Amino acid sequence: MLEDTIAAISTPIGEGGIGIVRISGTEALKITGKIFKAKRNNLKEIKSHRMVYGHIYDNMTGEIVDEVLFCYMKAPRSYTCEDVVEINCHGGIVPLKKTLELVLAGGARLAGPGEFSKRAFLNGRLDLAQAESVIDIIRSKTEAGLKLAVSQLKGDLSNKIKELQKKLLGILAQVEVNIDFPEDDLEEATGKDIVRSCKELLEQIKSLIEGAEAGIIYREGVRAAIIGRPNVGKSSLLNALLRENRAIVTDVPGTTRDVIEEVINIRGIPLRIIDTAGLRETEDMVEKIGVERTREVIVKADLILLVLDAADGLSAQDFVVVEMAEKKKSLVIVNKTDVKNKKIDQEDLERLAGNKPVIWISAEQGTGLDELEDKIVETVLYGRIDRSDSLMVTNIRHKRALEKAAFHLREAISAIESKVPVDIVAIDLRGAWESLGEITGSSVTENLIERIFNDFCVGK
Repeated sequence: MLEDTIAAISTPIGEGGIGIVRISGTEALKITGKIFKAKRNNLKEIKSHRMVYGHIYDNMTGEIVDEVLFCYMKAPRSYTCEDVVEINCHGGIVPLKKTLELVLAGGARLAGPGEFSKRAFLNGRLDLAQAESVIDIIRSKTEAGLKLAVSQLKGDLSNKIKELQKKLLGILAQVEVNIDFPEDDLEEATGKDIVRSCKELLEQIKSLIEGAEAGIIYREGVRAAIIGRPNVGKSSLLNALLRENRAIVTDVPGTTRDVIEEVINIRGIPLRIIDTAGLRETEDMVEKIGVERTREVIVKADLILLVLDAADGLSAQDFVVVEMAEKKKSLVIVNKTDVKNKKIDQEDLERLAGNKPVIWISAEQGTGLDELEDKIVETVLYGRIDRSDSLMVTNIRHKRALEKAAFHLREAISAIESKVPVDIVAIDLRGAWESLGEITGSSVTENLIERIFNDFCVGK
């Protein structure tokens, strides 16, 4: 595969200032030399990592396709560690597609999803965790998520994993010395030293696992559904959190008949917030569909924002709505606190809310929103301190690999304490080392590599 020269459009398709066609492989310069003519330089005289002005020509017709800037990056000083050419065209669909077609006609192959990053990994420029952080940078929805992704691209997580693997190898060396002498068990002092070292490693791995819950939230976000009876202020709450009039708000019950979904940034957490149709019995066919969709959203939601009406008081329907979200992580929000005559009975409210936090707000006046946002963050992070500035695991695959490593370490500790033969202990220590290696790619299958890079966009 690495003998092929690949090409793809590396910028989003559409209208823009520039668009880039990227080519990587041993034939990159030769192929592009057939279609690019520099204004002043001969292509053979072009220096690496220099922008050169010129034109792309269609060899069949001799016509100019586009006015471009041409950049050649000689291996190994490129993203893929191969010869790379990037052609900066005008950012329109036609010049980009035409330039790519000419490159492919010249002998390049269309790159697959993530194939440039895959080559960077296979050529040793990035390890697997760093390569995965590239797509996290592209998809990050908040500055906190971006900061974590950049930290992993720099190698912060990879360096920590390699440090743990190095310590494991030291422990494994102590154990394997005894495998050559099967008639001898581990000396008691040696066994205690190994157990102590394993427990220290286990604590470090457990700390990474515990932080992963929050890290995954910063990376992937949280689905939060706003639910409640009609006309309690669900759409007003959505608009207030968005700081814009996204949803239609009227005094007529049942205005919202479909699901409205937006992503907002709350303290660095991407919150995919969903405004739903009011939950009530209705004969209106369209509203019925909306109510059914609301029920589906509740099932899939990570967090429920249950809105009550301070001006109208509680009704039997409010208790029905609470039951629908009983097994979900929920916040109870009492809206319209700006009205003079509040009709909510405190005892009934406590009975309805149970152990769920209650926040009083006025979506119309904007009061109570800061407290609500604080409570959302506290709830989705399970009360943990915000760790977005520290080393944090953000990938569920990495978390599972750490859990496997922790399992093997616990098994090794148990085996030593039970005076199990040392070769069995060594198997679990190797298992822990290999599990950690799945994160960086030092011990990983080809199928897993394919699956990871298939999630990337073409051109990256």
